[in-house]
Amino acid sequence: MLLPNILLTEQLYDGYDEEYDCPILDEDRVVDELDNQMREGGVIVDYHGCDFFPERWFHIVFVLRTDTNVLYERLETRGYNEKKLTDNIQCEIFQVLYEEATASYKEEIVHQLPSNKPEELENNVDQILKWIEQWIKDHNS
Repeated sequence: MLLPNILLTEQLYDGYDEEYDCPILDEDRVVDELDNQMREGGVIVDYHGCDFFPERWFHIVFVLRTDTNVLYERLETRGYNEKKLTDNIQCEIFQVLYEEATASYKEEIVHQLPSNKPEELENNVDQILKWIEQWIKDHNS
């Protein structure tokens, strides 16, 4: 499940942020919308933040990290305005999302993965699949 798709189809936002050129997420509505699905399990949430998601939802959290030069090029290609681009680069430099994740969940379930090039994407998918397989084995015994 990709959260941005749900946001658009269910209109789980409350206004628009002109400065960052993006919708403003209604976090309470998102949690309400997803809570039943998350209780059932087997869901992967892909989002650029985590502090409003309940801790009970996750067995593991992966934070993708990117070299700032690579990130700058990606965001520039997407047409991010200067403020949005600068703020995203600063968040990566200061590990804002990683710190948010370790503050929101048990530190032992938060893992960082590199996300600079296509090969790393493949390695990350393999690592996540191995974790899922091990979790299933451990919990079906």
